[in-house]
Amino acid sequence: MPPREAALELASLSRHAAKNRAFWERQSDAYQKRHAAQLAENAGLAWGVWQIPEAELRVLGDVAGKDILELGCGAGQWSISLAKLGARPVGLDLSSRQLEHARRAMTAAGVEFPLVEASAEDVPLADAGFDIVFCDHGAFNFADPRRLVPQCARLLRSEGLLAFSMVTPVLDIFWDNEREAVGDRARNDYFEHRGFEDEEGVDFQLPYGEWIRLFRANGFVVENLVELRPPPDATTSYDLVPLDWARRLPAEHIWQARKAADEATRGTGRLGPADGD
Repeated sequence: MPPREAALELASLSRHAAKNRAFWERQSDAYQKRHAAQLAENAGLAWGVWQIPEAELRVLGDVAGKDILELGCGAGQWSISLAKLGARPVGLDLSSRQLEHARRAMTAAGVEFPLVEASAEDVPLADAGFDIVFCDHGAFNFADPRRLVPQCARLLRSEGLLAFSMVTPVLDIFWDNEREAVGDRARNDYFEHRGFEDEEGVDFQLPYGEWIRLFRANGFVVENLVELRPPPDATTSYDLVPLDWARRLPAEHIWQARKAADEATRGTGRLGPADGD
């Protein structure tokens, strides 16, 4: 088990990680205040800005008894609920201020688990320590996927699950960086687009084909791509996209990928006789 807390080595951060960390150090308090009520509605167990319940999507499955790493845990709403369901979570975040919120929330909830202050591109935890690595937006919006996916592969055990939500390449095609809003006209080159940088931070993206090739290169098998479509009466405290836009085009999605079985465990009989008949 990792230490109760591990501090971030600021000198080791990439330029974009340092910039994103500075943003969250400034904005953490306002973010938690603005979205606290919505995040509390499903006790953290909901996906995306429209908070579609995990109970409906079943992305993570049965978490009891599993070691789970949340990359970009913020105030720990997800991990706190996973701990209450019998999981053994670890929360990682780039922002010390976000982790202060997580510590207070853990105390209020009566649960305890390790918190790690680190970049998801350089996680100071041992290889093959987790059954699930996941985030709801979190690190996969703000970290370079070419560094992040190999880290996830290293951290997961054989046949472990990688699951994460983030904005889609479709949204990014229609994103107007000057207005900081989506529109109805394509503005960005799908094949050349790799994310945005503005005065506040850096976001990353890849075309779908590159995502799949990156997963395969790091030993993952893609199991599902859930394109989130909010219900007609959905509400949100986030201003990512208007509801009617998100119902016509996928603004967010969830990747589910499974780390391929190690050679040592492949073919050793996960199916019992009854299952195989």
